[in-house]
Amino acid sequence: MTIDMTTLVPGFNDTVHDAQRVFRALLDALSRPGSIVAVDAALPGNHAMRDGLAGRVPLAAFASLLALTDYSTPVYLHREDRMFGDALRFHASAPLTSEQREAAFVYIDDSTNMPSLQGFSQGEPETPEDAATLFIRVPSLTEGEALNWTGPGIEEKSTVRIAGLSREFWRERAALTAQFPCGIDCYFVAGGAIVGLPRTTHVEVN
Repeated sequence: MTIDMTTLVPGFNDTVHDAQRVFRALLDALSRPGSIVAVDAALPGNHAMRDGLAGRVPLAAFASLLALTDYSTPVYLHREDRMFGDALRFHASAPLTSEQREAAFVYIDDSTNMPSLQGFSQGEPETPEDAATLFIRVPSLTEGEALNWTGPGIEEKSTVRIAGLSREFWRERAALTAQFPCGIDCYFVAGGAIVGLPRTTHVEVN
């Protein structure tokens, strides 16, 4: 499929340095599970990027996928979005895939309509790094049912509230923790901010 240049949205102002800043924010979010990390703070003055997909895709998801993807990392968009897909293909050379199991990175636009986590790559014991990383758009990073998170990067425990996720999602994700070092890393996205949930974090679900 050709890229529609008439609707192509801008990427980073400074491709190398902006990507590095966003990448550091992503690492920070995974190293401090449950903490809200502002990705848009890593993009000072990039008004064109902020406005490019406004109302369609959260800035944090767009910037994160631009920073992480390249020609070798297939991306799965749970809801087809031509403008978003064109931007990833043009700015990052990232291929899009319709096969969940092939995806290195996944963007899920609607947390209330989640596909099964079993459909995504969880890596193998010899290559756990081949697991998919999910970016899940949610209504809020501060509301929702209170869940206790424990594990590396958390002192004792952290109470986290993320809106829009079903108990079935949490139960399914909890079942994956038994497969460590395999599993799935998740980022929850709202606007210009993210919360990281690495596979090493245990989430208490009643």
